[in-house]
Amino acid sequence: MYSKEYLAAQTFTKPHDLYDIFFEFEDKLIFHWVTNRCQLDKLSLYKTMSAVEDAITIKDSAKSPSIPVLNRILDLLSSVRLGVIVLCVLVVFAMAGMLIIQQNVVGFDAYYAGLTPAEKIVFGKLGLFDIYHSWYFNFLLVFLSLNIVLASIDRFPSAWSYISKPKTFATRAWLSEQKQSKVIELTAHSKEEAEVIVKNALISNGYKPQTNEFSTAEYALKPDGTKDFSSLNQVSNTIVFAEKGRFNRLGAYVVHVALLTLFMGHFVANQTGFDADVQMIPGEATDELQKIEYDLDRKEKFGVQLPFTMTCTDIEQKLIDQRGGIDVQNTLDWRTEMRVDDPDYGTTIAEISLNKPFNYRGYRFFQAQTIPVGNARKIGLTLEPQTGSEPIDVSIDRLGTTTLADGTMIEFAQFLPDFVFNADGKPDTKSGAYNNPVAILNVTPPNEKAVRVYAFQGNLAANIPVGAPKAGYKWRLSSFEKAPLAHVLSVKYDPYDGAFIAWYFGGFGLIAALCFVFFLSHRRIWGMIDENDNGTFNVLLAGDTNRNHAAFEDKFGKVIEDLQQENSGEEPI
Repeated sequence: MYSKEYLAAQTFTKPHDLYDIFFEFEDKLIFHWVTNRCQLDKLSLYKTMSAVEDAITIKDSAKSPSIPVLNRILDLLSSVRLGVIVLCVLVVFAMAGMLIIQQNVVGFDAYYAGLTPAEKIVFGKLGLFDIYHSWYFNFLLVFLSLNIVLASIDRFPSAWSYISKPKTFATRAWLSEQKQSKVIELTAHSKEEAEVIVKNALISNGYKPQTNEFSTAEYALKPDGTKDFSSLNQVSNTIVFAEKGRFNRLGAYVVHVALLTLFMGHFVANQTGFDADVQMIPGEATDELQKIEYDLDRKEKFGVQLPFTMTCTDIEQKLIDQRGGIDVQNTLDWRTEMRVDDPDYGTTIAEISLNKPFNYRGYRFFQAQTIPVGNARKIGLTLEPQTGSEPIDVSIDRLGTTTLADGTMIEFAQFLPDFVFNADGKPDTKSGAYNNPVAILNVTPPNEKAVRVYAFQGNLAANIPVGAPKAGYKWRLSSFEKAPLAHVLSVKYDPYDGAFIAWYFGGFGLIAALCFVFFLSHRRIWGMIDENDNGTFNVLLAGDTNRNHAAFEDKFGKVIEDLQQENSGEEPI
């Protein structure tokens, strides 16, 4: 018997310790009852139960030690529930950024002009026109990242234990409690043969089984089938264990890594980079970008010095219909070619098109827009010699030169799509359309000074000064390849490639991680083999999975079916 004083003097770490004492007492009491060695002392039982209850009451009423404030803060920061709430808030803000046109998006001017004065004030004060650069959005990103890191640190050891210390054995009671559990009788001649049958069934389903031997202590049984609490027997158990997809237990942490990469990549890109543009006109060089800063409906530009020089060597516009204009609707692609002269890395030739950006020293160049004033990438000329010989056809690239057989040098100086003389009497273009195209040339005959020549597309009367023969030839513009005056390249400065890492490693990594988590699972199967008195063997087959329980139920049923076929000597399907 246990006295009240004995129980009160014990140190119990858990209420289960008290219950164990009570059940031990109960076992002894039953033992005395069965063997008729003593009378059941009801009063003693009541006193003992009272002592247990008093001890539990004393223990429960004792004031638990207070949790340190730092631990409480860490528990809050690592809370999964808090992380889900913050993530939902971030999604709401991101949706607001999609529904409300941001100030750095084309078309914001018209959108902003259509808002009411109240909407302009409220949205502006809340930072909804530039929400992805707002302080609260960045704060939520950093806070959620911290939550993910702390939650992962807190829960990773338990997940890793499935890999480092797999549960290769289990008790009969635990196996019987599994949702997928079934006892199958095998007609094997030995336990080794039963093991082979179970292993073959698992192998046919893609598992790699292993056999584990362990022993447990159990009460001996009396002839009448009751437990003999005075005697313990060591019972040897054989379990065949197999598993698949154990690394799926780490799937949540792969998702966490992808999310952190996505968040931190964009955060670094926003904090360290900037947006700019640069105008590319063939033949012109620059070592400066125009940095863009937005202030609601105002777009301001500031010069940013580059550590290298860019020279535009060619621009091209591929048209759908060569007879049409150079507007966006008639364009397949834009191509810009430039030469980069860098004192540190030498010369680089770059080509930028719609689907081919150019990366250089943290600067990423994209095609953005054109200056839609007609020009020519290449011209074709027909020259009629005044001597009456056969006409001569020549082709010249933009800003290029060519030399005739008689030594006359021709330089393509300028192109005007809609020729007109302005108020000062100088050649100009009335519009950007190709209404009256003219190529202006600098022609230098042998041993003579250069003269200015105008080559019109149509035939002009000889008595018109601009159409009169010069340098021994009558000049006519026979053809030209349409191209704009200039291309405008958008430049994204990202010195640490944060955006690239965020999208390609974080974004695509997140998609792959989610597929890994939800389409795969960790599946475990145990088979406990016991020998019956009649020489047959029972296999307690049990299975467990961390997700996709319906699919695992089907696969577990297939294992049972194959096991029964192996037992009957048939080939598993």
